[in-house]
Amino acid sequence: MSGHSKWANIRVKKGKTDAQRGKIFTKLGREIAIAVKQGGPNPESNSRLRDVIAKCKAANMPNDNINRSIRKAAGEDTGANYEEITYEGYGPGGVAVIVEAATDNRNRTAGDIRHYFDKFGGNLGQTGSVSFIFNKKGVILIEKADNISEDDLMMKHLRQAPKI
Repeated sequence: MSGHSKWANIRVKKGKTDAQRGKIFTKLGREIAIAVKQGGPNPESNSRLRDVIAKCKAANMPNDNINRSIRKAAGEDTGANYEEITYEGYGPGGVAVIVEAATDNRNRTAGDIRHYFDKFGGNLGQTGSVSFIFNKKGVILIEKADNISEDDLMMKHLRQAPKI
């Protein structure tokens, strides 16, 4: 037998799944904070917030957590101040890389990004050192079926994309 206490096995499994859910909920909470700061706390007038709330409901995030995240971001509750930052640099082989990050501490995130660039053979550049290569052309909207994951959907459309 693997052990004498069934509760010990249940506790370990529950702890693991709770940690995974907590990680997802934290990530979604940050996305809510950014969406509220950009477009306001009303999901009817803020489409990005509406999309994040739909993601939260798909991940079975409780309504209390969603509402608390919206209140924090709107300034009703005290909480972390998340902001979006863009870093630019060159990866291994001179590949241009743009990193978009959401953070509550610019200094820590800059150090982490610099560390990853150095660790894998790249270097972090100044603002504008890479972005001049890229142009934002628009937004691509793809209707998602209920029975396919986001990753599978992107891979399917990348395989069907015309070669330029």
